[in-house]
Amino acid sequence: MTDTGYGTDGVHTGKAHSARMYDYFLNGKDHYPVDAAAAEQVLKVLPDGRRLARANRGFMRRAARHLARQGIRQFLDVGTGIPTEPNLHQVVQEITPDARIVYVDNDPVVLRHAEALLRGTPAGRTEYVQADVREPAKIVAEAREVLDFREPVALSLIALLHFLPDEADPQEALRTLLEPLPPGSALMLAHGTGDFDPEALGRVTEIYRASGMSLRLRSRTEVHALFEGLELAEPGVVPLEEWDLEPEGAGADTAGVPVYVGVAHKA
Repeated sequence: MTDTGYGTDGVHTGKAHSARMYDYFLNGKDHYPVDAAAAEQVLKVLPDGRRLARANRGFMRRAARHLARQGIRQFLDVGTGIPTEPNLHQVVQEITPDARIVYVDNDPVVLRHAEALLRGTPAGRTEYVQADVREPAKIVAEAREVLDFREPVALSLIALLHFLPDEADPQEALRTLLEPLPPGSALMLAHGTGDFDPEALGRVTEIYRASGMSLRLRSRTEVHALFEGLELAEPGVVPLEEWDLEPEGAGADTAGVPVYVGVAHKA
């Protein structure tokens, strides 16, 4: 029998995927040898890769908690990745039990685990959409089935847009996702950068590209441009370690992480 590179569930097991590599960085168990091999190449160049992944997840939780405490009860999380507790819905439903969350990812492995693990509170609602960020209109249409777009929605894009090359027009994808959201909605975003260590991050970019994935790390100015038309909350677009709007703070484990983050509101 010819090896097609696909598992019995239709998952491509012969090609690395960013979500499964991320799972490897987080010491998860839901990845394949090809993902582990690519991730290990990254770790040889960027030994702090595991800390970076944890820091991204930490920002997601702190930003989601911050927005939930401001009264936002609906979240659209694009680029969910393989579930790692506490997940976004667990964070926000602890504050607002009837919060609604839609998770979006393009990897069938994420879908399989989401169906098994992403269970919300009885009062709230948690759903999963299989789609790619390159299909923002599809994401919006399916999210409308769960979320009430007459009420504010927080759009979460954590460690995702740096996988979109310039020709895929991440700003246009972002505009399409934000346009139907009402005033009072918010964007929470984390984006990788090569500003802090151009040589090492350049080598990481090549590893991803050699594995068939795009990686477009952007400067602070370029990440700031993604927030065009929104009102940035203080402290603006900053290195992850400087985003400190929650009482528990970012923590020492975020120092030097090559990621810019920001939270903004739609007027």
